Amino acid sequence: MKIGFRTIKTAVGVSLSVLLAQTLHLDYYSAAGILTLLCIQQSRKKSVNAAYSRFFACVSVLFISSALFLLIGYHPYAFLVLLMLFIPLCVRFRIQEGVASSSVIVMHVYMHGKVEASFFLNEFLVVVIGLGMALLVNWYMPSIDKELNRWKEEVDELITDTLNEIAAYLKEGRTHWDGKEMLELSDSLQKAKSLILLDTENNLLRKDNVYGEYLVNKRQQYEILERMLPSISTYTVKTEQGIRIGNFIGELSEGLNKRKQTAEFHETLRSIRDYHKTLPLPETRKEFENRASLYTIANELERFIATI
Repeated sequence: MKIGFRTIKTAVGVSLSVLLAQTLHLDYYSAAGILTLLCIQQSRKKSVNAAYSRFFACVSVLFISSALFLLIGYHPYAFLVLLMLFIPLCVRFRIQEGVASSSVIVMHVYMHGKVEASFFLNEFLVVVIGLGMALLVNWYMPSIDKELNRWKEEVDELITDTLNEIAAYLKEGRTHWDGKEMLELSDSLQKAKSLILLDTENNLLRKDNVYGEYLVNKRQQYEILERMLPSISTYTVKTEQGIRIGNFIGELSEGLNKRKQTAEFHETLRSIRDYHKTLPLPETRKEFENRASLYTIANELERFIATI
């Protein structure tokens, strides 16, 4: 059995909120622990949003339920009227996340049986302690930079392997590659999306997210490689042009993240394309199709270089 960090924070937060509420001799002090339990979320942003929704839901239902119970009496059927009014109201103001926690306050109002200023103050303090403690213990989030950096290395390695396989095929005219790197790359990019979202939500004051930019960049490279594969699969004859482009792709894989070489890559690819223009026109249909495939691959390589 593994105990996660969030579980530890939840246990500590609930204990502290109940302890504080009980020390202040508040009625229904255990409700502070329930509110803390409900408010601790996966990220800081989600925790703040949860606290916001629950605070306004709890405070508003405190006054609405008190007025309604005074009007129609402290009877079980009053809950029918209250919930039919209150739930749509929460949805209207987008605080429906607080419906469950506000029901705790409703029960307190019902059990108390009368309207008193001291009771209102008691409930307000219970809400503030419960939600405030959740925000306090949830503000510390362990860094996931190591996990994100490991993901970056994995993605770069997969793209490099894919480029090397493509280069080998163009140079040798055959390959045993099964394309598994592309499948793994797709899965890795999808998993990274949730990781980067979590990192963004835990760093609310940070304007720029380098990992987010990196993901967009690598997603573009993946899509370019995906578009190249059909053209590569139609290239069936080993040619000098294919060897030239294959050698270039091999160089590209070595300088995958070297932005300083971008201009150099563009110049090398341009010289290859200029050389191809000097070659005699294709004499057979097969030669024409291979030349067309290489032309399409070169176009995609231009776009790929722009993402480095």
